[in-house]
Amino acid sequence: MRRLFRACLAAGLLAAAGVAAFTVAGPASADAEICEQYGSTTIGGRYVVMNNRWGTSAQQCINVTGSGFTITSQQGTGSTSGAPVSYPAVYFGCHYTNCSPGTNLPIRVSDISSATSRVSYNYVQGATYDAAYDIWLDPSPKKDGVNQQEIMIWFNRQGSIQPIGSVVGTTTIGGRSWQVWRGSNGSNAVISYVAPSPIQSWSFSVLDFIRDVQNRGAITSAWYLTSIQAGFEPWIGGAGLAVTDFAATVNGGGVPTSPPTTSSPPPGGSACRVTYATNTWNTGLTANVTVTNTGSTAVNGWTLGFTLPSGQSITGSWNATLTGSTGAITARNVAHNGTLAPNASASFGFQATHTGNTAAPASFTLNGATCTTA
Repeated sequence: MRRLFRACLAAGLLAAAGVAAFTVAGPASADAEICEQYGSTTIGGRYVVMNNRWGTSAQQCINVTGSGFTITSQQGTGSTSGAPVSYPAVYFGCHYTNCSPGTNLPIRVSDISSATSRVSYNYVQGATYDAAYDIWLDPSPKKDGVNQQEIMIWFNRQGSIQPIGSVVGTTTIGGRSWQVWRGSNGSNAVISYVAPSPIQSWSFSVLDFIRDVQNRGAITSAWYLTSIQAGFEPWIGGAGLAVTDFAATVNGGGVPTSPPTTSSPPPGGSACRVTYATNTWNTGLTANVTVTNTGSTAVNGWTLGFTLPSGQSITGSWNATLTGSTGAITARNVAHNGTLAPNASASFGFQATHTGNTAAPASFTLNGATCTTA
């Protein structure tokens, strides 16, 4: 996790980090050691390995290999009810102005045709830590500072620690079950996926997790993927923890040109149908909008986009949170209607004034995907 600029850090650390977040070395050879607080180096001509000891003044050293790194010394101690002491990691993309060689990140989510990764971890006993895979996104193609949305995949956790926020449910991604947490660390939003048991190694689609976060309404397809990272968050101990293998590939090109061969939702959101009914009078109207998930997988958090015809202006709404009153409108689910199982529906409504035009919006999008209308 990119914790360097947490609100809880001392002002002195903030100032120092603002000047130079990393000590950058050249390409790593076998068994290169990094003990500098924010020391980093490149491996394979493609990835960056960073020490990133942001939360403690105690020593931490990592041994960098051609395919990852091992924590050789971690002397800091963090409170298990608070934050970890560091995030040593290997990454592809950009992290606080330090971009991996030749990366094509940041890249707009709508421009991604595939994003895949593999990672292998080595775990140890007797330490308190999580094995954290981080995916960072922002509304802008940001290469420095804090991004607005963090996705954490907890491959393993040891000790009495938990992700930021609270449990909001469970889901299945990549054929695996995950407990989902959602919250904020004061600097950015965080959605975490916690494995029920340790995962030693996995090859998977990063894009599957991005789509799930998009379906929860946390981001849109106009946001940018800025970095993909794999490492550890130690609280106590951690010597011997290792990322033994890491690779990530992000391909542009947007939606593939070949037609889908299954009933899976299209990239950008789930298949959907919208029914729109109005009750009108001389200067006003009420609209009842029903959104149906016609896809084969559940939608966990939805955002419906549409444009009101000229002359209409929303004055109130129910069963959804609406942004905008004229022109482009976004309606987001409320707590009780955020999950749409396949073939399930949710309804909301609004009241509006009009100047004679009571027509329905021309089209609707659910989490970025165009819906049919009925």
